[in-house]
Amino acid sequence: MSEERETEVIHSWSAPRSLSTSLMYSFAQRDDTEVLDEPLYAHYLRVTGVDRPYREELLSKMESDGNKVVKNIIYGPGKKKYRYCKHIAKVRLPGLSDDLTKKGKHFILIRNPIDSLQSFDKVVPSSFHELGLADLVSVYSELSASGKPPPILDVAHLQQHPEAALRGLCEDLDIPFQDSMLKWEAGPKSVDGIWAPWWYKSVHKSTGFVQPVKYRPPFPPSLYDVLEQSLPFYNMLKSHARSTRFQKIPTPSLPVATNEKILVWVGDELLPRDNAMVSVFDSVVQGGDSVWEGLRIYNGKVFKLEEHLDRMFDSAKALAFNNVPTRDEIKEAIFKTLIRNGMFDNAHIRLSLTRGKKVTSGMSPGFNLYGCTLIVLAEWKPPVYDNTKGITLVTATTRRNSPNNLDSKIHHNNLLNNILAKIEGNNANADDAIMLDKDGYVSETNATNIFLVKKGIVMTPHADYCLPGITRATVMELVKKEKLVLVERRISLSEFHTADEVWTTGTMGELSPVVRIDGRVIGDGRVGAITRRLQTSFKKLTTEEELGVPIPAYH
Repeated sequence: MSEERETEVIHSWSAPRSLSTSLMYSFAQRDDTEVLDEPLYAHYLRVTGVDRPYREELLSKMESDGNKVVKNIIYGPGKKKYRYCKHIAKVRLPGLSDDLTKKGKHFILIRNPIDSLQSFDKVVPSSFHELGLADLVSVYSELSASGKPPPILDVAHLQQHPEAALRGLCEDLDIPFQDSMLKWEAGPKSVDGIWAPWWYKSVHKSTGFVQPVKYRPPFPPSLYDVLEQSLPFYNMLKSHARSTRFQKIPTPSLPVATNEKILVWVGDELLPRDNAMVSVFDSVVQGGDSVWEGLRIYNGKVFKLEEHLDRMFDSAKALAFNNVPTRDEIKEAIFKTLIRNGMFDNAHIRLSLTRGKKVTSGMSPGFNLYGCTLIVLAEWKPPVYDNTKGITLVTATTRRNSPNNLDSKIHHNNLLNNILAKIEGNNANADDAIMLDKDGYVSETNATNIFLVKKGIVMTPHADYCLPGITRATVMELVKKEKLVLVERRISLSEFHTADEVWTTGTMGELSPVVRIDGRVIGDGRVGAITRRLQTSFKKLTTEEELGVPIPAYH
């Protein structure tokens, strides 16, 4: 017989019905590992008084003093290098020794509750408590707080790619992988707990990890509430899980790193960035049915807020929205979002209002409105264009929508017309694309309004086919204040090619010089004098009190 030795303990934490027994069998095949099947189960039954068909037998044969189990059984001497302890998270009750989580290696095994809930009723009724995902999150949080976030393995990955999943888990646990972990003999095992006849009938038929069933039986409506309660906990853990199904794609870095941890207003509450989402039944998902505004924050004020809200309400009315939030409610949501994010300057807001949810999907009629969904997305965002050296444009073949088809004065979220033009601009390595109207005259770019200067006269296209932008109107007023001549008329593409100066206007970019269009150099290829003059005037304008609504003081 081998002598007893100090053993390194590996703790597996999971909810019930999560292939935890299969994984225990996998580790039991290793030549350097001994396994314990739920060593704290008797303690759990004794303390909670929970009834099970095997309760009395279990309490008579297993140690039920949890701290003795932790000290003498879990962390007691062993005969092999590793001891694998399978735990169901809910057995970690108050009063247990801190050594349970402070010592040893730990990992978490998760399974989508939609795949595990139906098997519960064979032994105990399904419930949020029995599923125990909240307990599993608690284990994860405690281990993470200690500076040792545990690896997380999703059953879906384990079933689809057993070897890759097990190799990854062994790597995370800093132990060597063994091929023997992939297979075991069918039938009951000597390591099984007393409860095996009630719970292990299916796993006793197995000889390894198998592909998941492709088509499962209908999900019972009686379990819907438990599923709805449990999924957020599963999704939180899944977001930290090791993925073996797909090659890991690096997360692109954000232009402004601080935007990684922002709060977004959705509906009637603030949510962390990764939790900010709308229902798949929302009209914006079903049909792009939404209106929006872009707002910019300067020196503690929301610039031209009232004008933007006027246009949003006009757009919502044009689209026959009902149950629209009031102006004060929208302002309150904006201010709360800005204050809670600490955004008082150099920030941008994407303000959206969707029609709301409906019962049927697709384009079928009969909206069942729960009220419009308000979204306030505030980000740290400087102007998106190079307003010092200028930008380049190309002309898109995609024409701007006619009012006969979709009036551009409705500031809607269905932006495919603009997106197709932007794709053309991207393919030409230009910053943006000019869009023409149905008669071939310039309308705007895919994202901004546009101006030109010829012999000292400032010109801009009529707003027949384009959005009459608020920044556009602001710059038009500045042109008049600067005592320059302003002409609003139909303008051909060649007039832009031969202009002395060109610039675009929009909330995202402010006033952006254009130095090249379709390969033609505008003027001398540098930012023009009138452009710079208006940029300076616009910058000064953003500091004027009467043009911005102050963000309220917080307490």
